[in-house]
Amino acid sequence: MNEVTVGCIALVALLVLFFTGLELPFCMILVGFAGFSYLVNVKAATHMMAKDIYDVFVSYGYTVFPLFIFMGQIAFTSGIAKKLYESAYRFVGHIPGGLAVATIGGATAFKALCGSAVATAATFSNLAIPEMERYGYSRTLSTGLVAIVGTLGCLMPPTIFLILYGLLTEQSIGELFLAGIIPGLGIACFFILTVFVWARINPGLAPAGERSTWKQRIATLPEVGVVLFVFALMIVGLLDGFFTPTEAGSIGTMVLLLMVVVRRQLGFRAYVKAIGEAMRTACMILLLLAGSAILGHFITITNIPQIMADWATGLNMNRNLVLVLICFIYLIGGSFIDDLAFMVLATPIFYPVVLKLGFDPVWFGIMVAITVMIGIVIPPVAANVFIVHKLTNTPMLTVYKGVVPFLGAIVVFAALLFLFPQLALFLPQHLMKHG
Repeated sequence: MNEVTVGCIALVALLVLFFTGLELPFCMILVGFAGFSYLVNVKAATHMMAKDIYDVFVSYGYTVFPLFIFMGQIAFTSGIAKKLYESAYRFVGHIPGGLAVATIGGATAFKALCGSAVATAATFSNLAIPEMERYGYSRTLSTGLVAIVGTLGCLMPPTIFLILYGLLTEQSIGELFLAGIIPGLGIACFFILTVFVWARINPGLAPAGERSTWKQRIATLPEVGVVLFVFALMIVGLLDGFFTPTEAGSIGTMVLLLMVVVRRQLGFRAYVKAIGEAMRTACMILLLLAGSAILGHFITITNIPQIMADWATGLNMNRNLVLVLICFIYLIGGSFIDDLAFMVLATPIFYPVVLKLGFDPVWFGIMVAITVMIGIVIPPVAANVFIVHKLTNTPMLTVYKGVVPFLGAIVVFAALLFLFPQLALFLPQHLMKHG
C-alpha cells in the first residue's frame, strides 16, 4: 500500500476507535504510532512518540492552559458569575426580555474570565433559569438562551480555543484575542436583538421584571470593575508587548486571586477545588495536544495535507466555496466528536489548504471558532444542551427549540464576517504592535 492509502485507512480506524468509547487522545496516539511504525519502523515510531509527549508536557508555551483555566475556576468558585448577573439584571431587568438580556450580559462578562462553555452553561443554569422562571419567562426561551450563551467562550478572550488554535498554527495569540473581541460582542448583540424580536412577537415569553433604583445599580458596579480591570490588564499588556500570553495568564490569575482572597470571596476548600479542576482540564488538553502531535507526524509523511491543498487549489471552484466546505466539515465533525478535540484533529490537515487559497489565518481562526460555537449546541454531542437538560430537568426538545433562534443569529453574523473580514482583523491590524 502507498502512503496515502495507509493514511486514509488510519483516519477511518481513528473514527472507529473513538466510537468504541476510547478517549480521543489515546486514539490519536495509537493510530499515529501504528501508522508511523508501518511506514517507517517501530524504533523510529517509539522515539517519535516519546519525544512528542515529552515536548508537549515540558513546553513553556503550553503553561498558558492551566493558568487561564485556573483563572476561570477562581471566577467560578468565588461567586463572581452570580454578581455579574445581578449587576446586569439591575440595569436591564425591568424591560420586557430584560432578564434574558441580563443573562447575555452576565455570561459575556463571565466569559472574559472563564474558558469553559460547559462551566458557563452550568453556572447560569443554576443562576439565571430559576430567576427567569420566577418572573414568568418561557422555559423554552430561558433554557435555549443559557445553552447557547456559553458558546461565546469560543471567541471572547482569554479563550482556550483561540490559544490552542494559535499554538497549532503558530499564529500570534495576542492577535487572535483581539480578533475575537468584535465578533464576540457582535454575536452577543445579535443574541440581545433576537430576545427583543422574540419578546415583541410573543410578549408572554419574556415579561418585564422589577425596576431597580440607581443606588442598587451602582452598588453592583465594583464586581464589574474587577472583571474589566483584569481583562484590560491582560489585553493591554499583550497588545503593547509588555508580556507574553503565558505571562498574561499568570498576572491575570494572580491579580484575580489576590482580589478574591482580600475580599474573602474564596475559602481554602474552594481554592483547592479550583486547582484540582484546572489541572484536570489542563492535563486533558495537553494529552490531546500530544496525541495530535503524534498523529500529525504520521499524517505528514503520508503527504495527505499537501495532496488536499493541491486538490483544493486545483478545483474549478470559487475559493470561498472551498472555505465553506471546510467549515461544514468542522461543523459535522464537531457534531460527533468533542469540538475542541476535532479542531485539534482537523486543523493540521486543513490549515495548509487555507493558506494556499490565500485566506488570512487569523480570520480563519475566528471563522472556525464561530463554526465550533454552532457545533457545541447541535446533536449528537451538544454538550451545553445536555448540561442544561440535566440541571433543569427540561426535555431536550424544549431546549433545542429555544436554541434555534439564537443559532440563526450566529449564522447571520458568520455570514457578515465572511463578507467583511475586517470585523475580525480591524483590531489586530490597528492595535497590535509588530516586530
